[in-house]
Amino acid sequence: MYGERVWGLLVLIADIWALVHISQSGARTGTKVLWIVVVIVLPVLGFILWLFLGPRSSRA
Repeated sequence: MYGERVWGLLVLIADIWALVHISQSGARTGTKVLWIVVVIVLPVLGFILWLFLGPRSSRA
């Protein structure tokens, strides 16, 4: 029971981190919306996909 809560909290933190970085990326609005929906609908898989395939930050 305790382990499930820890994993849930880690997924929540990772998804919030991903959502912030998606919104700050230099990608077009449609692309951002698509990634945001993917991360929200599929929290774990969406985060992993975004991590490897998602838009990159506009910061150098």
